[in-house]
Amino acid sequence: MDRETRMFAESHFRGLRGRLPSGVSPTQDRVDFIEKPGSFSYSDFFKGYLLPNVPCVFSSAFTEGWGCRRHWVTPSGKPDFDYLLQNYGDVVVPVANCGVQEYNSNPKEHMPLRDYISYWKEFIQQDYSSPRGCLYLKDWHLCRDSSAEGVFTLPVYFSSDWLNEYWDCLDVDDYRFIYMGPTGTWSPFHADIFRSFSWSVNICGRKKWFFFPPGREEALRDCHGGLPYDVTAPALRDSRLHPMAQHCSPPLEVTQEAGEMVFVPSGWHHQVHNLEDTISINHNWVNGCNLATMWHFLQQELCAVQQEVSEWKDTMPDWHHHCQVIAERRLLLLVKETGPGKVDGSSEGTGLGPQQAAFDIGRIAEVLESMVAHPDFQRLDTSVLSPRPEDLLQQLDEVMATTASL
Repeated sequence: MDRETRMFAESHFRGLRGRLPSGVSPTQDRVDFIEKPGSFSYSDFFKGYLLPNVPCVFSSAFTEGWGCRRHWVTPSGKPDFDYLLQNYGDVVVPVANCGVQEYNSNPKEHMPLRDYISYWKEFIQQDYSSPRGCLYLKDWHLCRDSSAEGVFTLPVYFSSDWLNEYWDCLDVDDYRFIYMGPTGTWSPFHADIFRSFSWSVNICGRKKWFFFPPGREEALRDCHGGLPYDVTAPALRDSRLHPMAQHCSPPLEVTQEAGEMVFVPSGWHHQVHNLEDTISINHNWVNGCNLATMWHFLQQELCAVQQEVSEWKDTMPDWHHHCQVIAERRLLLLVKETGPGKVDGSSEGTGLGPQQAAFDIGRIAEVLESMVAHPDFQRLDTSVLSPRPEDLLQQLDEVMATTASL
């Protein structure tokens, strides 16, 4: 991040004065297509899409050097089952049944990848049908379960990723996933976990996306207040079941081709269908641009279950720990990058430099201040936290005062 982009972002958040963007997002009639990597910078993405929270699609030129696009795909553009079996056949993967609705999702089972590929081959041979249903490999943690070296390269546009940075520090989990499945597999209507951002790259195959900007999904609720499972279902046109659906603007539709990369903004509900046999890589991520949205969403969810789940307050120290880990890493980065003999430039870690670190610290401080003022948090014994949230906030405020000249 350069200084001009940081100043632009901080001015944006000062204008919000601690509030979330209100109301339904403005209507769009298309999703921008970014064609050339050489003419599209991190600052272009940050100011044009990440900060205003709108989707875009990157061309296949952005991923043409990825190992998985060479090794996981046959010359005809189909999944290379032989390569996948040879390298990952014994890995146990989660598989969802797209033909069975379980609440607003699908039931899952686990099986070795070789068993899933055997099913997939039979599914194709039987004209894309099976008595076992339409099975979709979803949420395979390849990076966590085995080496992903040489599989892909994290695009710089998505490298300020606090969610996976935090879990990598703990070496416990991550939010990096592989999806693969035959024509007809799909993901029901949803918004991403924690109201995170996400990005998705088709290694092979094609997907159809239906996007609804934040707030637009409210008109789709049924007479009981529930969101739809499938926004393409005829039941959505029944005004007795969905009395407000007729007032909902049509979704933004995107057809994602092989190699292309979709940026999914925070809080946008969407539904995705595989139009061909498809493999994709997907990441969920959070950073300073949607941290407040995530915190607001978690507060709403916690309030909704506060009367039913007494242990909900245990998540408060976890939230503080997440803020603490990211804050301490950004403070250390600033010391390393702006100390004697250092100049403003890129750095290790996120690779986005001291301007990004200074921006991140400002966003953490704002949300941490909101958390410290939260009445439920004030009832916790914060003496067991190190550092105490108030002390961490004071440290961040002091650092912010010194970064104005960066």
